[in-house]
Amino acid sequence: MSEAEKLEEEPQSAANAEAREFAIAVARIAAENKATEVEVLDLRGLSGFADYFVLGTGTSERQMHAVVDLVEEHARAIGRTPFRVADSREAHWILTDYVDVVLHLFDAEHRDYYDLSNLWGDAPRVPWEAQQQS
Repeated sequence: MSEAEKLEEEPQSAANAEAREFAIAVARIAAENKATEVEVLDLRGLSGFADYFVLGTGTSERQMHAVVDLVEEHARAIGRTPFRVADSREAHWILTDYVDVVLHLFDAEHRDYYDLSNLWGDAPRVPWEAQQQS
């Protein structure tokens, strides 16, 4: 049984279910606003500092900031505030930390350089894309 299957079978606490739901919402907001290569990594059991990473690649500084603004707007609407927002002067990487969920938006060059997908390669990927209605 894969690690992802084991985690799917684990009963989720209300807090973890909320974190997972928020991570999926963040991924969808990023993708709907033209971020590419969006992934949700389940870090439970692998990290002591976050349950989920949401990774995405932005197309421009302006677009990356727009995604962060829309995520923050959604977060406020559901009673969440970021613990920390950090971005490089030229917006090569913007990190928004909600404690249990951390959003990482990169430009393509820095996404490849830091390669968090590979660094956290043991983390199960969370399916987040909306199911197509038939």
